[in-house]
Amino acid sequence: MTRNHLPGNTDLETFGRPLFAETPLRGVGFGLGFSMIIDPVRYGVVASLGDYSWGGAASTAFYVDPVEDVTVSFYTQLLPSSTLPIRNHLRQLVNQALVD
Repeated sequence: MTRNHLPGNTDLETFGRPLFAETPLRGVGFGLGFSMIIDPVRYGVVASLGDYSWGGAASTAFYVDPVEDVTVSFYTQLLPSSTLPIRNHLRQLVNQALVD
């Protein structure tokens, strides 16, 4: 379910314009119910290869980072979600809080 099912070595950027996305969909693939990071460098936000996630229209989000063994759920009501890149800020704050 968390493996990229898009044809070829492409990502979501090829499949249309993200109307409400906070970030371009570079480096992102799509599985069965999840988006996942297939190229962390192209994604442009600190993330692990294989992170899978989903977000809602009102900026709600969850993501799972199997490399760092982290699961994050974030519930808010900010419409549209492109108003503030809060998901990227959340990911940055979570990554800064990680300790070995």
